[in-house]
Amino acid sequence: MAIQVYNTLTRKKEEYKPINPHMTGFYVCGPTVYDYFHIGNARPFIVFDVVRRYLIYRGYNVRYVMNLTDVDDKIINRANERGVSSAEISQKYIAAFFEDIQKLGVRPADAYTKATDHITDMITLIERLVENDMAYESGGDVFFNVRNFEDYAKLSGKKLDELQVGSRIAVDERKKSPIDFVLWKAAKPGEPFWESPWGNGRPGWHLECSAMSMKYLGESFDFHAGGLDLIFPHHENEIAQSEGATGKPFVRYWLHNGFLDIKGDKMSKSTGNFFTARDILEKYPATAIRLFFLQKHYRSPIDFSDEVLQSAVTSNERLRLSYQKIVEAAGDVEAISISESDLTEEEKRFYSMLDGVHSEILTAMDDDFNSPLALGKMFDLFRETNRFIDNGLQTAQSRQLVDLARQRIDEYDSVFGVIDRSKAQVGQDKINEVVSTMVELRNAFRKERNFAVADKIRDALADAGLVIEDTPQGAKWRWGA
Repeated sequence: MAIQVYNTLTRKKEEYKPINPHMTGFYVCGPTVYDYFHIGNARPFIVFDVVRRYLIYRGYNVRYVMNLTDVDDKIINRANERGVSSAEISQKYIAAFFEDIQKLGVRPADAYTKATDHITDMITLIERLVENDMAYESGGDVFFNVRNFEDYAKLSGKKLDELQVGSRIAVDERKKSPIDFVLWKAAKPGEPFWESPWGNGRPGWHLECSAMSMKYLGESFDFHAGGLDLIFPHHENEIAQSEGATGKPFVRYWLHNGFLDIKGDKMSKSTGNFFTARDILEKYPATAIRLFFLQKHYRSPIDFSDEVLQSAVTSNERLRLSYQKIVEAAGDVEAISISESDLTEEEKRFYSMLDGVHSEILTAMDDDFNSPLALGKMFDLFRETNRFIDNGLQTAQSRQLVDLARQRIDEYDSVFGVIDRSKAQVGQDKINEVVSTMVELRNAFRKERNFAVADKIRDALADAGLVIEDTPQGAKWRWGA
């Protein structure tokens, strides 16, 4: 099955067909570096990291680019508040950004593009737009002429006649139309500036992403991703600038993640309704945070609370302990060729299950990167593998099958990054010993027909992520994934 992608531009799922068979171009809108990024900003960094990993897993050669907006009104305002330079603010929070995404397990981009390193590219892009009658200079500023671009608002579906001057569009008599947006801002006292054909100034935010994405990925590329709030005006304006300059389709597939909400309201710095990713990382493991995000489809809204994050922590710990059990059961097994004809019926069932889960995970991820469904299938793999181990590994083939399960889990986690491998692998024998003692106590209470206490022990173990199974040979326990 080919990968199906929901394209915001066409509002439907489409088969992924690379523009260039040798390179998949992927651009993600990165942070404006005036503060620590909040946990809602972490969602696109994580979910599109997983999309990129999955494309690589499926054999695509991905070039992944993310911008760093290091010149912007917010940065200038923060610098003025603190009595320092804009460069000092941006350098501090760029360093913090790299620290935090590394802790979140986000793989480095192939290129991080700083706006201030690409001013010449931005000026060149504006010059092309002026030549194409898509832009004009007025009072030292340069504006994009929206009405000269026929396809404006094709991403958002908005209608030009319905766009009103409001909170997102500043009233400016120098504009030919209120909906025209700025490409180049004339310098103001105390602000950073660069020389240009229109005088000293600095680029507009929308222009930065157009210039940098095309420089690193070409004038037409495969994927452009970001949050829903970027569809209009940011991504809409990127399309207008890029296609207005080149006359070519800018991006084939537009991906947008849903909002992270707190009690139904969008997490936002402007309203003060946010937690920084740095603060959350001090309370919760990065693998649990990744699991929290990936247990919802990337296009769906997700509600943030300590309760749901704590639930992800519990699930994450079960995965860690279950994975450790699988690794220990496989041991240093020799690599042998598995012949189905030599397998027992139980081994054949397990072998078949491995192939079935593999197919189901690929099917889920091929369907617009459905990580919740894929993770559910991976949890099934954990449960079945633990059950297989608990039934006894009598042959070398059995241990080889468990090691094959481990290899598959490692493959899938190379995409999701949700198994915590950072904790020291010590103390497991003691944990097993304590659990076994509790199971023996439960058995003793059952024999005494004290079912109330026996059930209380069972429930306590269940809350800790353990499953008790009563068999004719006695009670057995395993970690539930």
